[in-house]
Amino acid sequence: MNNTIRVLQWGLGAMGSGMARLMLEKPGLEIVAAVDNNPAYVGQDLGQVLGVGRDLGVIVTDQPETVLDKANVDIVTIATTSWTARQMPDLRKIITAGINVISIAEEMADAEAQNPELARELDDLAKQHGVTVLGTGVNPGYVLDYLVIVLTGGCHRVTRIEASRVNDLSPYGPTVMETQGVGTTPEAFRKGVSEGSIVGHVGFPESIHMISEALGLGVDRIEETREPIISQVYRETPHVSVEPGMVAGCAHTGVGYRGEEEVIRLVHPQQIHPHLENQATGDYIHIFGEPEVHMAINPEIAGGKATIGITVNMIPHVVAASPGLKRMIDLPAPAALMGASAYARKV
Repeated sequence: MNNTIRVLQWGLGAMGSGMARLMLEKPGLEIVAAVDNNPAYVGQDLGQVLGVGRDLGVIVTDQPETVLDKANVDIVTIATTSWTARQMPDLRKIITAGINVISIAEEMADAEAQNPELARELDDLAKQHGVTVLGTGVNPGYVLDYLVIVLTGGCHRVTRIEASRVNDLSPYGPTVMETQGVGTTPEAFRKGVSEGSIVGHVGFPESIHMISEALGLGVDRIEETREPIISQVYRETPHVSVEPGMVAGCAHTGVGYRGEEEVIRLVHPQQIHPHLENQATGDYIHIFGEPEVHMAINPEIAGGKATIGITVNMIPHVVAASPGLKRMIDLPAPAALMGASAYARKV
């Protein structure tokens, strides 16, 4: 199709490579460059790195400055970290090059929630260089915030929101197992939480802040708790074994208060093989007010696949948007890119 959007994929891990493969299926998108610091990828054709069975004519580089050219690139999709501060040096390079960017760093879904100074810098820098910056992903960025907000659209009033996402950690690698405390003893889990090595879900402050801002709920305090999910049965993945009495996952809760009143409660119990203890996966949203709304999705919206999908599907919206730092609530609703009209939407 005409006016193809030219994309630079930065980061070729599980999410980044998945995004790149999906882009290859979309006639309105063209991958023109790729950045990664993995020595096994640098200098290789992107097609070989992605395992698509053909060369794409795009050579992976670990020198982003050689490909950050706004004459050749319309947008960067970056998948490198969960934290805004860690990604700032790369975001500065992209923005000052005059190129739009979508980040899947969890904290970037609503950077103001925990990093207000960095959010102001990103917004000012983006406006100065005439580009748009968006943070998104399945969660935060979609299930426990954006979808919650959309479901309140028919409500006269909202008094309280409860939402939970129950998922299976089994497909993930050793890093996720470590940050969720899987395979530890309950005592080691609690020590890891206190030391910051076990973090549970990254994104509750961002989701709660986004919901509160969108609805005007006035949340002025957020509290988080992390508790071990102790297994009663043996569980195993390629990366970890869990004996009965050991930790199979993390039950993470975030609560937003207005004064002393609880108005938002988000719960994310993540564990390996929850079915072994008859726990079904799913996404559940409960909106209390008038009228009440209760939604259940079983099983849960697939995490990795949905992060890949929503990132790619937001590309045309970000390219068309006004300059500045954006959240999902600042742009048109995402939709699967299935035809020419999906690429032609204007903000």
